[in-house]
Amino acid sequence: MPLETNVVRRFTEDRLLPLSKLVLETAFQPIVELSTGRVFGYETLMRGHERLGFDTPVDLLDSAAGSGQILALEQMLAARSLAKFSTLPDFASSTLFINLDGRLIREGNFILDRLVQHLRKTNIPPSSICFELSERFDNTSEPEFADLVARLRKAGFKLAIDDFGVGHAEIKLLCDFAVDYLKIDRHFIAGLDASPRKRHLVRNIVNIAHVLGIRVIAEGVETEAECVACRDIGIDLVQGWFIARPTTFVNELQPSFPHLAELGRGKRSSHSLDEILIRKQIEMLPTVYEHESVDSVFELFRSNPRQSFFPVLNANDEPRGIISEYHLKEYIYRPFGRDLLKNKIYERSISQFVEAAPIVGLDANAERLMTIFADMDGSECVILTENMRYAGIVSAASLIRVINEKQLKLAQDQNPLTGLPGNRAIRDFMQEFGRDDDQARYFCYCDFDHFKPFNDHYGFQAGDHAITLFSALMKRYFFGNGDFLGHIGGDDFFIGLRGWKHDDLAVILERLSSDFHEDVLGLYSPEDRASGSIRGHDRNGTERDFPMLRCSIGVLELPEGLVLEDVGAISAAIATVKGRAKDSEDGLVFSRFGSAD
Repeated sequence: MPLETNVVRRFTEDRLLPLSKLVLETAFQPIVELSTGRVFGYETLMRGHERLGFDTPVDLLDSAAGSGQILALEQMLAARSLAKFSTLPDFASSTLFINLDGRLIREGNFILDRLVQHLRKTNIPPSSICFELSERFDNTSEPEFADLVARLRKAGFKLAIDDFGVGHAEIKLLCDFAVDYLKIDRHFIAGLDASPRKRHLVRNIVNIAHVLGIRVIAEGVETEAECVACRDIGIDLVQGWFIARPTTFVNELQPSFPHLAELGRGKRSSHSLDEILIRKQIEMLPTVYEHESVDSVFELFRSNPRQSFFPVLNANDEPRGIISEYHLKEYIYRPFGRDLLKNKIYERSISQFVEAAPIVGLDANAERLMTIFADMDGSECVILTENMRYAGIVSAASLIRVINEKQLKLAQDQNPLTGLPGNRAIRDFMQEFGRDDDQARYFCYCDFDHFKPFNDHYGFQAGDHAITLFSALMKRYFFGNGDFLGHIGGDDFFIGLRGWKHDDLAVILERLSSDFHEDVLGLYSPEDRASGSIRGHDRNGTERDFPMLRCSIGVLELPEGLVLEDVGAISAAIATVKGRAKDSEDGLVFSRFGSAD
């Protein structure tokens, strides 16, 4: 530490609170919905600590804790943050994320009382405040923690686990306490696009969170590639320098970020069929609000006798879970049970009966919804959101109908001759695999050579026979779970693969081409087989001799670690390698995307 800084710091530590009031400011950093680019809320951050001789805000807080001033300092910063937040035009529908230092848990009731007073003065609803539980400390070890969480939930505040992955008791918090958001630490987001290990880990964290009805925020997103990787993994919200840097000036805050909306378009278009089908099955059930009394939900059950649960929302119309008739039965059927719920001493709100349900955005595809639903054993439904607000629910029966209708739509896209998926499915496959870069992927374009003169000479029936023959050979050699076979049309086919080694794939493709060439000879007359050619006309009408049918195969490799969004660029690269294959002697050419070969 430089001498001047050290002197400033020693001077500051004796007068920390009054100097902090003069020097410290609060900055807001936007937290943005990834699929739309709309601002969902803001994290409040400390600025000005360096003028007091501290390298980081954490250093200043640690010093304040050591001198017994942390409570007063945090109260001062929170009051300033709330005052600034209340000046925003949309504060009632936004969320302010405030850090709750683990060293203040014992003072939680005092902090909460003071906070409620500030909220009343500024007309900010509790549902617009989210406390971040820092993982620098083991919050769960504090005996007062469970009671504080219960009081925060009952009052309508939201909770987030901050710095997930680098702290003390994240899994314990997820298991034992109802939280709304999980903030994944920057360590796991940095270079996410280039690290298959990180993507595998983060993808599973996101799935666990969504099954538990928790939304996921990525911290420290600094590049477009990281942002795209977050989107493809299913992360809900992002914050970081790629979106916007923290600012102390409210007039610099903007309601949305169009460059994120542009990134989100690719995902929405690829899932358009799923979204159309899912929207048809959405049930808009009546909802209840968590702050209402339990007595209000009895009326809902009475007026909807066939409904066994209802979604529960906070004051911002964000889903918190469901309330089930099953959990109220002990009060419904017990003598004086309902009177007990209304008793002022015992009175309980709906928030105390909320049970978790999977919560996912409408941009999720049907298979992911089904997987999430299946992982939440015993769940009544999946709650869907649009712009982070309640958009309806889908039940198990509705999801099955979505899957069945999707399969029917895809079947209609299949080629009637071969029964293989057509161009729509091939395009979706290329887009999906372009993003999934955990391992190398191979896109194979198969095209018959000299098919037109063969078809002209022997007729369409023989041509169809050659096409079905090749289709059968493809199915013989490629049948794994990750193998995709498609029929582009006519004599053009597509094979998509992952998990293969280059040399193994080359051997199988050579065998496929060789077997096709040998089997298709049986479709020629003995005379043509003997001559090794047939007489016919090319596409320009010129008569000449043509060799026997063979299949040229151009293979485009997308190496591990390469994320490619642009299906057009993939298609162009495949067309290039296909042309090289047709011009080659053996009809098989491999090319790695972006290479100069």
